[in-house]
Amino acid sequence: MSGEGVQTPLERMIRRHIAHSGGLSVADYMELCLSHPEHGYYTTRQPFGAAGDFITAPEASQMFGELLGAWAAACWQGMGGPARLHLVELGPGRGMLMQDLLRAAKSWPDFFRALRVHMVEISPHLRAAQKERLEGAGVHVRWHERLPGREDLGGEGPVMVMANEFLDALPVHHYERVAEGWRERLVVVGEDGRLAFAPVGEAPRAVPAWARDLPVGSVIELSPERAAMARDIARLVAARGGVALVIDYGHVRPAAGETLQALHRHERVEVFHRPGMSDITAHVDFAALGEAFRAAGLAVVRPLEQGAFLLLLGLEQRLRALLARADTAQAARLLRGAERIAGADQMGRLFKVLCAHSADMPTPEPFTP
Repeated sequence: MSGEGVQTPLERMIRRHIAHSGGLSVADYMELCLSHPEHGYYTTRQPFGAAGDFITAPEASQMFGELLGAWAAACWQGMGGPARLHLVELGPGRGMLMQDLLRAAKSWPDFFRALRVHMVEISPHLRAAQKERLEGAGVHVRWHERLPGREDLGGEGPVMVMANEFLDALPVHHYERVAEGWRERLVVVGEDGRLAFAPVGEAPRAVPAWARDLPVGSVIELSPERAAMARDIARLVAARGGVALVIDYGHVRPAAGETLQALHRHERVEVFHRPGMSDITAHVDFAALGEAFRAAGLAVVRPLEQGAFLLLLGLEQRLRALLARADTAQAARLLRGAERIAGADQMGRLFKVLCAHSADMPTPEPFTP
């Protein structure tokens, strides 16, 4: 855990807050570390790629975005081929997913002409990278700091919301079962002077039914922030008509346990390592996400594992087509990328894909009602 040695500016700020208030919720700690306007991880650097701290699926393989482009075109056709479709991407990284998606979309000229792209990004560094990458993309692109509302999109047409590795970075709260009942875990300064967790906060307003009989010492993660985002997405999709696609690592059934983790230069570190300079995420509870979508009126289908989803979209066929015109080095990269995004021991099983759509459109393939 973080000690009294070299402290980041954000850690000094966090320690002052703890000295004043007695503790900081895990959710508030996570929010500060990732999104503080001066010292936050996402607002001060470009974390993606080999030079960053982690590699996402679009960074690993062009086929990820290309297959999503084909999927988006099929959804558009299922909507009846409207003259305008608002494609909203949450947390677009360096813009690689959208770049690959749009390249694939050109295979369906009417679909490509219908697209109006909206990029939701808070980081000025990442926004600049996205603008450079999408310059000359041939579609209308707008940037937003938050999910746009129905009227913010401009013009008519349904909406398609994509969120790839976005929800895992939204804050989670930790609650621990102690002898007296449930208490919120707070970030405090321990007796050894290091940042630590302690179950000294107030009890949650409501404990989920699945967690009520857990034994002392159990920890659960809850995220009202993710549920609120899901409701906002659902309201936009319900109002405009359309579909939402969420891709992230997580679990399809809720369970006890803490999944909070930090990464720094592609290595896993403890969550108090250099606050503001390490990425912090937690697994997405897809059951809770689905409940939030349903409560807002969307139809939700059972999540697929990312590997199965990509194979059903034609990953093997696309790989063969690319390999047919690749040199030795390119072929090696293509094979590594395919394994990274679909391999059972890499992203293929841990990452899940959830689809939610308005009731007036058919369930998109390859999902089943």
